[in-house]
Amino acid sequence: MIRYLLKRLLVAIPTLLGITLIAFILVKSIPGDPTYALVGERTSAEVIERNRVRLGLDRPFLIQYGKFLANISPLRITAPGTEGFEGDPAPSSSPFKVPYLGRSYFTGSPVSLMILEKLPATGRLALGAMLVAILFGLGLGIVSALFPGSFWDRLCSLLAIGGISIPVFWAGLILILIFSYHLGWFPPSGMGGGALIFLILPAVTLGSRSAAYLARITRASMLESAAADHVLTARAKGLSRFQVVSRHIFRNSLIPIVTLAGLDFGSYLNGAVLTETIFSWDGVGRLAMNAILQRDYPVIIGCVLFGAVIFVAANILVDLSYAWIDPRIRLGNGD
Repeated sequence: MIRYLLKRLLVAIPTLLGITLIAFILVKSIPGDPTYALVGERTSAEVIERNRVRLGLDRPFLIQYGKFLANISPLRITAPGTEGFEGDPAPSSSPFKVPYLGRSYFTGSPVSLMILEKLPATGRLALGAMLVAILFGLGLGIVSALFPGSFWDRLCSLLAIGGISIPVFWAGLILILIFSYHLGWFPPSGMGGGALIFLILPAVTLGSRSAAYLARITRASMLESAAADHVLTARAKGLSRFQVVSRHIFRNSLIPIVTLAGLDFGSYLNGAVLTETIFSWDGVGRLAMNAILQRDYPVIIGCVLFGAVIFVAANILVDLSYAWIDPRIRLGNGD
């Protein structure tokens, strides 16, 4: 197990480096110049050029990318040609530093601290959405699998297809229209100082699509497991239906369910951009959206890298859970 974990971590390093390079290229390809958003389009050319030099935007692409890699390195290193960039960390007697991912062009704050400030809000939303997805997704999937071809199966399948088909932004607007403006049960937006009632609509909006996919995956996986020989043997031994379903059908259906749930949770922590924007939820997704509108390159790339780390970590945790779900899987031996 430890050898497998180390191997995955070693593979993750070039993966993350490749993601940073792709993100850097895409961000630098965005039309426009962040200095215009920073000082205004009517500012003189001299002021704009002075700000470009101050931010390091006049340097070649490879120099800017080298500076970014230097920022995320745990060692205090300086890429050649990047001296004098604004936003360099303050000198310290320690040779180590926390990766700060550069500084925002607009606020001057370290990007890593900006993300960490927004992470608790996104974490609350992610946990709420995951709870909605698991409760409704597993519930609908189990009911469909236990009564295949029945009215309940068709109803659950219809709800699942509807959840998959409706876009997240449309679902959020419909929920606000019905439950906030017409019924007045829930507030339409904001975080309310952490009050639970403000979390319900965003969590349902974000988790509904995952619940629909979980319902379909649960149904298909359980029906496949129900036709296995060991299930027929368990029934022949006289085990109750609850024992057969819980011990032999559902447990052997967990691997695809856990895979989907783990990756969805990683996407939630990455920042649900649309959901956080619609409900004015002050999390990582909204931070990324504002950075895109302002062309705040360090924040955009920092959010992308943060999301990549979360996804890699979620993949590793999901893979490690396979050995617990199915003892026949031995990750350390490459099986």
